Amino acid sequence: MLAGNVRDVQKSQVLVKIAAGWLLGLMLAVAAAVVAVNVVNGSMASPQQPVREYLAALQNGEGGKALGILRASVPESDASMLDGTALQTAANRVSDVTVGDAEDRPENQVMVPVDYTINGTQLRTEFLLEKTGTEWLFFNTWAFVPAALPTVDVSVVNAVEATVNGVPVNMPQGKNTFAVFYPGEYEAALKGKYFSATPSKAAVTDRAAPAAALNLLTTATEALRKEVSGKVNGFLDDCAAKATEDQRLQPNCPFYQVNNNSVIPGSIKWAVTTYPEISVDPFDGRWVVAPLDGKATVTGRQVDLFTGVEFPLDEAVPFSFTTRLDVAGNTITVTPIVNF
Repeated sequence: MLAGNVRDVQKSQVLVKIAAGWLLGLMLAVAAAVVAVNVVNGSMASPQQPVREYLAALQNGEGGKALGILRASVPESDASMLDGTALQTAANRVSDVTVGDAEDRPENQVMVPVDYTINGTQLRTEFLLEKTGTEWLFFNTWAFVPAALPTVDVSVVNAVEATVNGVPVNMPQGKNTFAVFYPGEYEAALKGKYFSATPSKAAVTDRAAPAAALNLLTTATEALRKEVSGKVNGFLDDCAAKATEDQRLQPNCPFYQVNNNSVIPGSIKWAVTTYPEISVDPFDGRWVVAPLDGKATVTGRQVDLFTGVEFPLDEAVPFSFTTRLDVAGNTITVTPIVNF
């Protein structure tokens, strides 16, 4: 009887040990599960994860994906900056990116800060996200709070096209507005054969920031000035040659000479000695050439009407005139305006 009781006690002790082992295992499993849930909620299911995915989409130039992640609406604007090369260029100018810890905000929302630099300037963007639920009972789901994309306004003097982040864009009446992602840097430029502008840059860091303005102050290139100068100089040379051929002191040219003496026919010779400096400037929606000033020389033989003495004619004649400049693509037309 005593032996039977001992065996029962031993069996009970074994069962208790087994149960304790199972309980310990269960507790460890629960603890591991809690740790795993916390790890996942702090990484893959953290509010920082959508931010990282959004930034990656920008870097890859995947505008459609970025727009979906950001849950943003596109304002009425030009969409040229929202995909491909233009988007990648904007994102690639962002460096030293650090995604910070989420900070609680009212209404079950959090703010995720992102610190970075653009052209060496330290900047920050604060993304607002909201908890949208859970997956598999434990894992949090987060999404951006919907908002409209910011915009960049671009203007250009006397042009209907430009480039923004290296992409050619239309500029109706010299203006356009572009929806953009953030953070990023946007650069407008104009570099043509006859007209160019110093690039203008703006960093866009926030969805609620006022529209950035990129203003291109177009100027004439040296190629245009040379083209206009060549046409003006050609006109003056032709005029001087024609005046010499016709033996005229008052030719149909910007220059002329008034003489009270008798000039011997066949001796008159005109030559341009100082050609005008060319300056092309915008005015009232057109390109205008500033008044052209120069000098010509007329030589010959003349006879004093009172004494009959023959003596040389050699006079420097200053002149001034204007022109009309027309530019159509790569065709330059210069029309002299001369009051005879």
